[in-house]
Amino acid sequence: MSAIPQERRVVTAIPGPKSQELQARRLAAVAAGVGSTLPVFTARAGGGIIEDVDGNRLIDFGSGIAVTSVGASAEAVVRRASAQLQDFTHTCFMVTPYEGYVAVAEQLAELTPGDHAKKSALFNSGAEAVENAVKIARAYTKRQAVVVFDHGYHGRTNLTMALTSKNMPYKNGFGPFAPEVYRVPVAYGYRWLTGPENAGAEASAQAIDMINKQIGADNVAAIIIEPVLGEGGFIEPAKGFLPAISQFAKDNGIVFVADEIQSGFCRTGQWFACEDEGIVPDLITTAKGIAGGMPLAAVTGRAEIMDSAHAGGLGGTYGGNPVACAAALGAIETMKELDLNGKAKRIEEVMKARLATMAEKYDIIGDIRGRGAMIAIELVKDRASKTPNPEAAGALAKACHAEGLLVLTCGTYGNVLRFLPPLVIGEDLLNEGLDIIEQAFTSV
Repeated sequence: MSAIPQERRVVTAIPGPKSQELQARRLAAVAAGVGSTLPVFTARAGGGIIEDVDGNRLIDFGSGIAVTSVGASAEAVVRRASAQLQDFTHTCFMVTPYEGYVAVAEQLAELTPGDHAKKSALFNSGAEAVENAVKIARAYTKRQAVVVFDHGYHGRTNLTMALTSKNMPYKNGFGPFAPEVYRVPVAYGYRWLTGPENAGAEASAQAIDMINKQIGADNVAAIIIEPVLGEGGFIEPAKGFLPAISQFAKDNGIVFVADEIQSGFCRTGQWFACEDEGIVPDLITTAKGIAGGMPLAAVTGRAEIMDSAHAGGLGGTYGGNPVACAAALGAIETMKELDLNGKAKRIEEVMKARLATMAEKYDIIGDIRGRGAMIAIELVKDRASKTPNPEAAGALAKACHAEGLLVLTCGTYGNVLRFLPPLVIGEDLLNEGLDIIEQAFTSV
């Protein structure tokens, strides 16, 4: 746990004067297209706290978008990465390799679902991992088409923008996009017209019908899905949907790719979210929580699929950087030692109970969903109409920020408040954060 006192402290307006000075410098030097949820400049972070340059301490319900699950200054991450920095920063694994890369691949083979032979390739970012999963699937199947799902998010590169469902802010004005990408429905239970109990069966039947009719299963290289859809609104596909799609892929020689970039590494109370329904993907993409804040990503999968790309066909100058690999080994050590799956389940228990109480009072809470420490509330004008209420989401986030609680919004309609606390957060801070959320509802 970090040496930063694990208590909220608001000593200036948020953002404070020093943050405002830095923001003025930022506006002059940093491209306007790079946004920030809250222009509070961080000085230190650890445990469940972000301390800014003005001395304010904010409760962190964002984890750098599910990255600092072990905290932003976890002892094992700092120790291992620091030791690696002393030895060497880089050689490029494609020039002269090093043990850390191999050790991370071994850990991924052990931790990811399935007992088949597995191999990994390491990269820098989630988008890069998804892009390489497509390359590998195409090399293996000798097919081209890629199937993705409504409300899905997969990255900001040209191919992953094509894979991503939401136009603003991810795609608008940036086309044309990569071809041979096809989008089909997902089982969004809360918004499924015939009710959540029918969503799994009906949505999977619709998706499979569309693939067969519009593309032809024999032309599909890969089906890519987030087992819990992240930017789309923390949508858990209704039960039965993922198994049906996974089985369809298996029956038709299609590579089934689980994008676990936001949902992986204990975030949902399991090492990987696809374990919830016993899904064993052919390939799994990981990033975010893998390395405690250092840039690292991976594609892990069946050895025969991973080996289908020709020698030299996969790689990248910084992919599997030695310092990032050391950090990943420290993060995984922390997850195991502290039983962060157990911690995530406890966070879910506390959050869902408190949010359910709030929902009894406030009609704008249409849905409470998610698993582990990946929890969200969908805000609506009223429960009868389910009309999305992005204004309420924005107002609630703003009210929370003013009180020293960092929260994030998401969702295709911009109406979802999402909670991604570090898995090491203390229960007192967790409850204090929930107190602030409850208070914020009185001002909306």
